[in-house]
Amino acid sequence: MYHHSGSVAQQAAGTTTGLLEPHGANSAEAMAFQRCTWCGTTMYHRLLCPVCQGSDLRTEHSVGVGTVRHSTTLHRNMPAARNVSLIEMAEGFVVRGRVMGPPIGIHSGDRVRLSTAEDPVRGEPVFQLVDEPYRAWT
Repeated sequence: MYHHSGSVAQQAAGTTTGLLEPHGANSAEAMAFQRCTWCGTTMYHRLLCPVCQGSDLRTEHSVGVGTVRHSTTLHRNMPAARNVSLIEMAEGFVVRGRVMGPPIGIHSGDRVRLSTAEDPVRGEPVFQLVDEPYRAWT
């Protein structure tokens, strides 16, 4: 594959650093993602672009809003149930994280926003629901 400047190792070394560094004074705005400079694909925590396999990735900061695409409730190895959700962010990338609230109240299509940069125990982003949905029939 042709790389327009420098070697592959040189490009990959400088582009993924600073991925979880705080952006501004509020660490709740610290979710960083990557955008491929060749094809424009957005991704979260990658070394190579999943579309074109390019290694020239630019780090950008997300606005922190997204939509729940899938949510699962886990009951194992913990005293209380917790959820694991796939969140499609406004920029187009998908991230695995946890949505605060009762696991039974989180559904596909719910809008969420980033609450904190990451869960201190599991190291994954934590989100909260933007609007409490009206679910009269559930």
